[in-house]
Amino acid sequence: MSTGLLTIRLDAIAENWQALAAKSAGETGAVVKADGYGLGAKQVARELARAGARSFFVAVAEEAVPLRPVLGEEPDIYVFSGHMAGDTEMIRDLGLVPLLNSIDQLTRHVEALPGHPFGIQLDTGMNRLGMEWEEWSAVAEIALEAGASLLMSHLACADEPDHPMNAYQLDLFRQMTDGTGVPRSLAATGGILLGPDYHFELTRPGIGLYGGLPFAGAAPAARLDLPVVQCRTLTPGEVVGYGNTWQAERETRLATINCGYADGMLRSASGNGLTLWYEGVPCPAVGRISMDLITVDVTDLGRDPEYLSLLCPESPVDEVAAAAGTIGYEVLTSLGSRYQRRYARS
Repeated sequence: MSTGLLTIRLDAIAENWQALAAKSAGETGAVVKADGYGLGAKQVARELARAGARSFFVAVAEEAVPLRPVLGEEPDIYVFSGHMAGDTEMIRDLGLVPLLNSIDQLTRHVEALPGHPFGIQLDTGMNRLGMEWEEWSAVAEIALEAGASLLMSHLACADEPDHPMNAYQLDLFRQMTDGTGVPRSLAATGGILLGPDYHFELTRPGIGLYGGLPFAGAAPAARLDLPVVQCRTLTPGEVVGYGNTWQAERETRLATINCGYADGMLRSASGNGLTLWYEGVPCPAVGRISMDLITVDVTDLGRDPEYLSLLCPESPVDEVAAAAGTIGYEVLTSLGSRYQRRYARS
């Protein structure tokens, strides 16, 4: 192979969904936005539907276009951005459920698509999307009479179980929704792990499906093997890559692999402990990550490898993310288009 091989384990994604569903008090949906967190929304959604998921969440209406033919007419596809101007035909034709974020969106929806399903997103302190207390108070009766089918909000600090924001948002969400008789959703992956008080009628795991924290028990969903283009021997004192940022202190065998920041391996990981692996042996990346290439010290292997692994059991996505000073979400959603993708069940 001349490009990296990205192997996506559909069975692991289904296994992670089933594990989170077992922890959830009510129905468990699935977030498949951003092309299934970079792993392929069509393939992921089809697998999760087979596993039992019936509610799916996307960021914008356009993301639902390839999903509806895969899922069929029955499953619900919720749209976090609500009913944007210009979305009416897609929402109608694809049978989407917009999660309305404002009075303007509520007005647009009921006027353009009377009787069409919708949900309401409420802001409980994150100040990102959703109606605030005053807005909701002004239109709650109208929205409920119009047939709102879901009330939801989003936790800001669910990956920190002891953070006081969690209890604050839970209390506010209850105050805004108790007594409505409408199904509710507050918990994504982190919220599921906070316990049943946060689950309500529908949970919507995202990153945990794809092997990321805060679901520490998640099965790895992706493996990335990268071909070695060339190996060379450096003598002590020789330097590597742009800016001469790494210098050999011993005779070093160096492998150059086909992967760079154009493939989603963030340049910020340069010099920060990024490690690749070959048959259980760690091999440190050295020098700067460039657009298409990474250089790796393979001296301790005692042989020239044909490939090196970046995502693998020894190197889960959040470990790679830590070297880049980011989170697993960004690593997965940054995976480039040059990889050969293989969908597998082990």
